[in-house]
Amino acid sequence: MHFRLNLVAFSLLYAFMPVVYAEGEVLLLKLDRTFMNLPKGDEETPAFISAQRVEGQTENQIVASGEVEVRKRGQAIFADRVIYQQLSKELVADGAVRVEQNGIKMQGPHVKLNLDTNIGDMTKPAFQLAANNSRGSADILHMEGRQKYTVQNVAYTICPIGNDDWMLKASQLEIDSARQVGVARNARVEFLGVPILYMPWMDFSLSDKRQSGFLGPVFGSTAKSGTEVTLPYYWNIAPNRDATIAPRAMAKRGLMLNNELRYMGTNYAGEAHVDILPNDALTNSTRLRTSLKHVQNLGYGFNASTNFNYVSDHAYFRDLSNTISSTSLTNLVREGVLSYGGGWWNAAARMQSYQTLQDPAAPVVEPYRRLPQITLGALRPVAGSNMAFTGEFVNFSHPTAVSGQRLVMYPSVSYPLIATPSFYVTPKFGVHYTHYSLGANNLGALPDTNRTLPIVSLDSGVVLERDWNLGGQNYVQTLEPRAYFLYIPYRNQNLVPNFDTAQADFNFAQMFTENRFFGSDRIGDAKQVTLSLTSRLLEANTGAERLRVAIGQRYSFKTPLVNLVAPEVATNNKSDILLAILGRITPKWSLNSAFQYNPNQAREEKLNVGARYQPESGKVLNLGYRFTRDSLRQVDISTQWPLSRRWSAMARWNYSLQDNRILELLTGLEYNESCWTARLVVQRFATATNELSTGIFAQLELNGLVRVGSDPLNALRQSIAGFTKLNQAPVVSSEQGLR
Repeated sequence: MHFRLNLVAFSLLYAFMPVVYAEGEVLLLKLDRTFMNLPKGDEETPAFISAQRVEGQTENQIVASGEVEVRKRGQAIFADRVIYQQLSKELVADGAVRVEQNGIKMQGPHVKLNLDTNIGDMTKPAFQLAANNSRGSADILHMEGRQKYTVQNVAYTICPIGNDDWMLKASQLEIDSARQVGVARNARVEFLGVPILYMPWMDFSLSDKRQSGFLGPVFGSTAKSGTEVTLPYYWNIAPNRDATIAPRAMAKRGLMLNNELRYMGTNYAGEAHVDILPNDALTNSTRLRTSLKHVQNLGYGFNASTNFNYVSDHAYFRDLSNTISSTSLTNLVREGVLSYGGGWWNAAARMQSYQTLQDPAAPVVEPYRRLPQITLGALRPVAGSNMAFTGEFVNFSHPTAVSGQRLVMYPSVSYPLIATPSFYVTPKFGVHYTHYSLGANNLGALPDTNRTLPIVSLDSGVVLERDWNLGGQNYVQTLEPRAYFLYIPYRNQNLVPNFDTAQADFNFAQMFTENRFFGSDRIGDAKQVTLSLTSRLLEANTGAERLRVAIGQRYSFKTPLVNLVAPEVATNNKSDILLAILGRITPKWSLNSAFQYNPNQAREEKLNVGARYQPESGKVLNLGYRFTRDSLRQVDISTQWPLSRRWSAMARWNYSLQDNRILELLTGLEYNESCWTARLVVQRFATATNELSTGIFAQLELNGLVRVGSDPLNALRQSIAGFTKLNQAPVVSSEQGLR
């Protein structure tokens, strides 16, 4: 039997009886404050006490004992004995006390708490946070409202119950549930009982939300800089901007300061970097890097952007970067762009230059500056046709090569004669006009010149489908023949300067374009037809592509005469044959391959084959082979593979058979425990023609707290396609909660 009494009824009973109690059953008492004419607010929500015995010892005091449970506004207090003061709302609980509220569970022998203000203390608490499934114990816990707690002499971990592999021990830990952040003072981190890190002050996130504070120190070693340590500080300035300040001490070079700022607004976004090494002990010079990327929506279709990069010397990235993507940088762009998108037409103005970083063993030619470049594009349907226009004006500037101005205008019209889901025929006609006005450094006395070329094309294709049951699965197989005819007359272009044009790579995308060159300084003559046949295997239910096979070749009725390099044979009316096979062969195997065969000389020109075996997350094997005649022959193997339940191996071997040298060698081991991960990775890669760099990454990651050591994750993601970070925050079930 249950009894439910509110405070008014309880006061009337108390006037006639000194004690109201129930033994052997549970008494449920509602403590209602509305009759007392106290200020209304959130605090007026009633509290309920459930117990085996309830006594009213005075008019103000209630004593409950035996499986006591107090509930109020999402707050639950369990104890053997509770004394409650009705006027002050003070509660004192003893004996196996447990408090649950706002994602935190606490238990201890004694608690004193005000139910209205939620201010109180618990002695010898053990606590658990639902936000990150962490837990801890302390001498005393101060409750400072529903969202904030302070614990003294605390031991804290995210490891599951029964596992104390790592502990954060601090004289004081502040827990702010509203901001989801913890702040520890006089903190030391113990791993397997051994202190590994001490900080007088540190904070950490209790969730995935960004929080200001020191990140884990990064230790490392490189052949060029020696042993080094970086201590980053992350500054969460606002929800839409943050900064990272990272002092980096290198044994051979000195102290470097890396600074990154990121920001985002309704109409803008960007990031800035300023890295400085004031006095490099090896070079006796100041090393500096600055970078700014910014995009801005100006409204009314206008946008602006800037991309500025600068380093103090040619060897900056080779000496100070530990990633392959940075060490291979050659041209650092500096540009500003103002653009407009008006629906059917668009325009842009660009100012662009470069800083060219030279490798003494393999010097490169500095690219032209575009000061300025103005482009105009338009596409509009008119009477069933598509009218298009492409225009460009560029002022090319170079310190040593011929400079000048180029004007390009290319109006065109295409008219779909047949356009159905299974068949299309589209003729196109255009006129490409180019004017050159040459200026400084014209040592060859090249004249100003004009070039006008008509361009005619006819594109057609068919898409055939059939249902196909393969291995008990329903598929749709397509057969897609395509024919593309192109005519461009020959114009002698030997006296036309080459500002920005290069030979385009011959592939399936380029086969069906009008120009076999990138850029406008060369327009290739053409009297040719391109034929291809593609077949796809699609899942009948989802339409997802499982497999694609394509073959194509270009036939010229007249040998092309416009070339940037001398052709290998005098007459070459047949292009190379392209063959591509790609897709998911099985749920675990995928293939991406391309083959280029020269029928005129009966030899292969290019071969790229890549296969991936990935049966599940954390298991991947990549096999690759790349071949380009006379320039490239590489083998590339990479993997992430478990050796046991805890151990995993990572490796990559990228070797140039052409040069008989290693391009990248990476090997590593990872050990995953329930609440921490250890990684050791060694990477060696080419930074220049005759230079190699070796990096050693040793990292201990304490889940949900800190990473100590040099971080290999970026190197692993870049080097091993399909790499998966295995360790995640542990999930604590309800059965593991505090009792």
